[in-house]
Amino acid sequence: MTGMLSTTTTAAIDLGTARELVCRECGCSTPLAAEFACAECFGPLEIGYDFEPITRSDIESGPPSIWRYRKLLPVPDNVDEHPNTEPGLTRLIRADRLAKALGLRRVWVKDDTGNPTHSFKDRVVAVACAKALELGCTTLSCSSTGNLAGSVAAHAARAGLRSLVFIPAGLEPAKVGAAGAYGATIVEVDGTYDDVNRLCAELADQHRWAIVNVNLRPFYSEGSKTLGFEVVEQLGGEGRTHLHRGDAHQYETRRGYVIERRAARVRCAMGLHLHARLTLAVQG
Repeated sequence: MTGMLSTTTTAAIDLGTARELVCRECGCSTPLAAEFACAECFGPLEIGYDFEPITRSDIESGPPSIWRYRKLLPVPDNVDEHPNTEPGLTRLIRADRLAKALGLRRVWVKDDTGNPTHSFKDRVVAVACAKALELGCTTLSCSSTGNLAGSVAAHAARAGLRSLVFIPAGLEPAKVGAAGAYGATIVEVDGTYDDVNRLCAELADQHRWAIVNVNLRPFYSEGSKTLGFEVVEQLGGEGRTHLHRGDAHQYETRRGYVIERRAARVRCAMGLHLHARLTLAVQG
């Protein structure tokens, strides 16, 4: 799908080792624009990279945030020099009693309440915001039912951008209180969350807004992998680890690589239903 931001030239945009958008379904490629669906088959677009060599010492010498993995993300090499919330590198807590109860050898809990807005969403929004700044956007936006709204508003405030949040009408005030505190304009839409998403997709075609979970979704999604990178680093990069998150995303780590697997249901392995802010790292 092509919107107003898609017409922005990408020649001068610095997104590190990211080189193109690639359709997950048909493999067609397109420049690194604000697009989320393939023009050929409407399949989802993902980031295509041309990675440079990177060592453990390169990562360890980086900042104490997700930007230590900037060479593995679609962001400028100097991304940490711009005003941002510096999310990531949250605690990994060993849970021996939980492991015993589950009959597993070792279990850790990755606690993302340590992020700036106490949510995993800070990881994905940080990467999307970096892309928005490269595009010269002045408005950071999203459709949300809670955590994402607060994260977008906080990142926009830190980066000096306007924030615009779309929510379903009747949402509990507590869920968007943080967004309001950070100065977001909150728009209630008469309908369901799916209706809100459809409206945002239409607005993305009409305005130069960076809607993180719509026209910037390929970039936004890349931020989630930083959780896997951190677990690999914090566990020393040895062996195989399975990561189970409460939002139906799962990761498997092997020898320092992070493999994303999309679960069919929110209920994760072993019958656990995880809060979106917590992730289990399991070594069976």
